[in-house]
Amino acid sequence: MPDEGYDVLLRDGGIAHVRPLRPADREGLHELVDRSSERSAYLRFFTGGRNTAHAYIDRITGDGYDGRARVAGLHGRLVAIAEYIPMEAGRADLGILLDDAVHGHGLGTLLLEHLAVDAAEHGIRELVADVLAENRPMTQVLRDLGLKVEQSFEGGTLHVSVAAEPTPRLMAAIEARDHEAERASLARVLAPRSVAVIGASRDEHAIGHQVLRNLVDGGFCGPIHPVNPNASEIAGLACHPKVPDGVDLAVVAVPARQVLDVARDCAAAGVAGLVVLTSGFAEAGQRAAESELLQVCRTAGMRLIGPNCLGVVNTGAWLNASFLPHRPVRGCVALMSQSGAVGAALLDRLDVSSFVSVGNKADVSSNDLLEYWEDDDDTCVIALYLESFGNPRKFARIARRVGKRKPVLLVKSGRGEAGGRAVRSHTAAAATPDVAVDALTRAAGVIRLDSVHELIDVAKLLAAQPLPTGRRVAIVGNSGGPQAMAADACEAHGLVVPELPSGLLEARAAAALGNPMDLTADATAAEIGAAVEVLAASSAVDVVLVVYTPPFGDGLDATRQAIADATKTAAKTVLTCVVGHDGLIDGRVPSYAFPEQAVQALAHVVRYAEWRSRPVEPVPVPPPADEKTAREIVKAELAAHPDGGWLSPADAARLLGCYGVTPVESVDVDSPEAAAAAASRVGLPVVLKATGPLHKSEVGGVRLNLQTLDEVRQAYHDMSARIGADMTGAIVQHMLYGGVEIIVGGVNYPAFGPLVMVGMGGVLADLLADRAFRVPPVVDAIAMINELRCAPLLHGYRGSSPVDVSALADQVVRISRLLEDLPQVAELDLNPVIVTTEGTATVDARIRVAPCERPLSQLLRRMR
Repeated sequence: MPDEGYDVLLRDGGIAHVRPLRPADREGLHELVDRSSERSAYLRFFTGGRNTAHAYIDRITGDGYDGRARVAGLHGRLVAIAEYIPMEAGRADLGILLDDAVHGHGLGTLLLEHLAVDAAEHGIRELVADVLAENRPMTQVLRDLGLKVEQSFEGGTLHVSVAAEPTPRLMAAIEARDHEAERASLARVLAPRSVAVIGASRDEHAIGHQVLRNLVDGGFCGPIHPVNPNASEIAGLACHPKVPDGVDLAVVAVPARQVLDVARDCAAAGVAGLVVLTSGFAEAGQRAAESELLQVCRTAGMRLIGPNCLGVVNTGAWLNASFLPHRPVRGCVALMSQSGAVGAALLDRLDVSSFVSVGNKADVSSNDLLEYWEDDDDTCVIALYLESFGNPRKFARIARRVGKRKPVLLVKSGRGEAGGRAVRSHTAAAATPDVAVDALTRAAGVIRLDSVHELIDVAKLLAAQPLPTGRRVAIVGNSGGPQAMAADACEAHGLVVPELPSGLLEARAAAALGNPMDLTADATAAEIGAAVEVLAASSAVDVVLVVYTPPFGDGLDATRQAIADATKTAAKTVLTCVVGHDGLIDGRVPSYAFPEQAVQALAHVVRYAEWRSRPVEPVPVPPPADEKTAREIVKAELAAHPDGGWLSPADAARLLGCYGVTPVESVDVDSPEAAAAAASRVGLPVVLKATGPLHKSEVGGVRLNLQTLDEVRQAYHDMSARIGADMTGAIVQHMLYGGVEIIVGGVNYPAFGPLVMVGMGGVLADLLADRAFRVPPVVDAIAMINELRCAPLLHGYRGSSPVDVSALADQVVRISRLLEDLPQVAELDLNPVIVTTEGTATVDARIRVAPCERPLSQLLRRMR
């Protein structure tokens, strides 16, 4: 835990600050004891009561205290302390004291979670406590924690033992408690009972006036409080000089220099949340002012949306607390945008349940909103436009859970961001930050889209139609050309256009009743509607795509009505391409202007439906590893080279060996004679590889199939002359024949964490760019490998024998664990890994380590 600690959400949506205990906390903790009731002091300290409690405070804040303690502050004062004191044999004594005022808010449970995680990281296996039998709340908290609890009873006291080893049950319990707290913290912000507009103006062109006007005209049912010390009435509402007490939501539209004072006024008035429309903060280089604004909000327990945003909308609550020029239309898409301009454009095309413009995203982010919208009955689709991630690993965890109930759509700008390394491995060159986003979103079932237009197309389909149950598409319409284009697009996206059963439909003689089903340009609206109705009822297809080119047949309006009538009771996915026209038919059948546009949207939805229907992959038991030795190897390298660097071949082999990956025997050499001696040791024929250059093949640093000792000597001499001072030596390995060359690698990004790669290896690794990526832990290594275009080579191609794909998958899983355990491993390349019928052989390994802070455990509930 960082010394400054971090903010946490409580069960009721309040905000506390948790940090390590400091000696200077003595006075505040004595005040905590004084505020405690006699009953609380008795339950915590037994018969000793308050006197024992005060002595306890003196002991833990004095010299020689050997425990590990966390304190929690709420509204600027200490309200809790929790600690453990290590004992013998991996055991520790556990204790906690809470202010009476915070009982039932979930703070005790949260502190116990944090202590358990810290204890496990410091080698503690068991936390023990003596609890009075009558202290049922405490025993219930321990039982509900999510860890294995054992207890025995003796003389009115329960002896409780808590296993400090994190479990899947603990993770599930933490996620559930985090979800409850997030929902509670945003409820009064996104569905407020009252709203204040601070900076409300009589000037109709001012933002404050526009917000007030939108609230009034939008029909918000609760009290609306204009705040302006220089006006008595605006828009028919009485003005206030300062924000009234107890307001749920305050919308701030004052100059940047006044925002901090306004935030302090809101904190004093007990406001639940701020929406700061004002710009001039981090986006203008004023990061300190934005940090101070956030600190004011956190200390007061207020959530902050913005600054530099458009506002918030909740159509179900008739809330339009924004300065949007048009009133949003009610629908079932929840929309978050980090860009105000993008958000406004989306609202012109999508009907929404709610909209949040997060602006600079100082506090409330996509992670918070996913938690809130997961249980929002008015929301069936979640759409996000992001420019950055605050906590991408948490985003993936939340989105994976939410996505099993509601689709999550994402447009993430910045696909062209450079990785920023001057010299990089094959894996690091391929695994750019954008590739990391792709892997993260794919694992979470998030539908990542390339453009806002594509987001609109997919959201429209998901909001209006049931999910498809398969990939079989029937294409029916009045125009052969656009229908053929639709069929081509289906094939390109992996959708199936099957042959339809004969006799399925009767039609005019000129019609082509295959698939696509071309009813000809003369087809009437009734004929098109009848065909749609038959196909929608057929078990031979999963989706019906209607392609209509106006004005042929009975014309646009009649044909739209026929499609609407034919699909009123359809349980199947139906969408249309009305050439040249985007929109919705009868408010429920999506219409796209072009065939490819319709099919592209459908393909995204089909893939999502398939992901959603798959059972959740259980997290596998990680393979055994010598994590302690691995950390010592990395620590020693960083002690010798504080800025990091590439491990020597020997140290790379030792590190891999800690995770059960044994490279081919390599002998370090530094001269022609040493190379010849090494060749005699490993056995001819051999391979000679230069050390020093990152990409050896590109500089002539690899010589294969050296058959004699003289060839080995000459090869070393020639290699040294060619490469020069960049060659620091070489390694000699026995020559291996046959098999398939694969690359297994990984990177660790400070923001995204580890990313694992498998692909076509050898000298073709970069040329063919045949790769697959996953975010650890890898739960589907076989499927990951089978995504490769070169996968047929592994399973037997044109008479070749299948190789041991299971052994390759096992190696991928082991490297996955290595990257999770060791965030200091910045880049890792095993290239090539030769996969044969008998297993895998890692013949070249490159590992770069770099200093980094140990990431906080995913089990620690905390705010960004």
